[in-house]
Amino acid sequence: MTIAELLAAIDGRQLPFVAEQETIAGVLHAMVKFPHTRLIYVVAPQGRCTGTISLGVLIRHLFAHGFEPAVHSRHLIPMITSQTAADIMNRQLIYAVKEDKVETVVRRMIKAGVKEIAVLDEGRHLIGDLTMLDLLKHYHLGPDVP
Repeated sequence: MTIAELLAAIDGRQLPFVAEQETIAGVLHAMVKFPHTRLIYVVAPQGRCTGTISLGVLIRHLFAHGFEPAVHSRHLIPMITSQTAADIMNRQLIYAVKEDKVETVVRRMIKAGVKEIAVLDEGRHLIGDLTMLDLLKHYHLGPDVP
C-alpha cells in the first residue's frame, strides 16, 4: 500500500497549518481547532512546508515558568522573545511523499520517534498528514473499519 492510497482512504480531513508569521496565540488556536493532531505544520508565503510545532514545544513556550530549572540560560532569551510560528518551529522536517510505501513511512516514523508526519508534494507543499493511529488502523484493520 502506498501513502497515496492511504490518503485517499482518509480524504476530507482538514490540514493543521499556520503561516510562518502567525502569532503564538494563532498557533494555539490552530492546535485547539485540530483535535486529531498534536502537530501544527508551518508554511512559508509561497506555500512550502518549512517546519512543525509540536504540542510539547507550545507547552514549553507558553508555560516556560514551569520549565525554568530545566532550561539552560542560553535558551531563555529566544524563549522570551519568540513571537511567531517561525520563531518556535522545528525546521528539521520529517515527511512522506505519495509514492512512499506505508512500511517505509512506518520505519521512518519509528526511527525518528514521531507519531505524526506531513505528506508533501514535489514542491514541498502540504498535501496531507498521517498519524501513527491512521497507519495502524489502515495497515492492520483495513480501510473499511470506521
